[in-house]
Amino acid sequence: MFRNSLIRFLALLVVAAGVVLGGSWFYYVEAVSKPFEFGEGTFVVARGETLNGISRRLTDSGITPEPWSLRILARQNGNKPIMAGEYDFPRTMALTEFLDRIVSGRGQVDVGVTIVEGWTFRMMREVLGTAEGLRPDTREWSDDRIMEALGYPDLHPEGQFYPDTYYYRKGDPDLDIYRKAFELMQFRLRQVWAQRSPDLPLDDPYEALIVASIIEKETQDRDEQPTIAGVLFNRLRKGMRLQTDPTVIYGVGDAFDGNITRKHLKTDTPYNTYTRAGLTPTPISLPGMDSLMAAVRPAETEAYYFVAKGGGRHHFSRTLEEHNRAVRKYILGKKQ
Repeated sequence: MFRNSLIRFLALLVVAAGVVLGGSWFYYVEAVSKPFEFGEGTFVVARGETLNGISRRLTDSGITPEPWSLRILARQNGNKPIMAGEYDFPRTMALTEFLDRIVSGRGQVDVGVTIVEGWTFRMMREVLGTAEGLRPDTREWSDDRIMEALGYPDLHPEGQFYPDTYYYRKGDPDLDIYRKAFELMQFRLRQVWAQRSPDLPLDDPYEALIVASIIEKETQDRDEQPTIAGVLFNRLRKGMRLQTDPTVIYGVGDAFDGNITRKHLKTDTPYNTYTRAGLTPTPISLPGMDSLMAAVRPAETEAYYFVAKGGGRHHFSRTLEEHNRAVRKYILGKKQ
């Protein structure tokens, strides 16, 4: 009698447990598959934040009724690591999709930072050091240390980074942008060097980069850039000094106040092409594709001189006499 009662009791207990477990399982399946309202805006997973913290945050903000369903779901999926970042989620989404996104990184918001043609490496560093969400690992590094991290410890950084818009996710290290820009410049430089004119008076791609950087600072008018290049090469072939103001300004550095003077032109620096013959020792800016192409495929011109005439354009001259007349007209005339 007692034995039969015990068996019936245990059977009822098993049935009751099954009902409870079945109900719990049904509730869990519904909890992870039911769409929840995430609302407008983005969702940020902070670097180092745990799944427990995220679960609690979802519950505290009223998105999910309890925190345990996301933790169980993650455990069922192997407790894969989550990816920090800013996510752009749909308004409604089930926990299964939510977990998939923060594990895969799908839906992270890309942020863009633009490096402008004609900037110097120093200007690039200033922008990357304050770019929104970009981890400033290199902010306190020297230029040499950045180049060493890129694998080129003996290379001067000026001119070596391609000006473009680069995209990243919040929390990414700034060295990633340096690496992308560096690798793209090396690719572009190889690309244009392969298309160089057969009689180009340059020894290697680095010299082409130097010329391109000077062209970039002289003018950003793509129609004039090949002619500017032609003038520079005419002067080099004839043994004339380049005498370009941007090289002087670069050599003056922080002391330049925006007004180039005769004293600047006469003060010798490694970059003063009024006092020194040939090319500058390094590039003076970050040139874009048009300047790179102009440096390797210059226009044929008889001009040896040019002077700015306003509106971003230049007057080109064959002789010094003609050039001096243009200077009186476009430069000295404006000062009178």
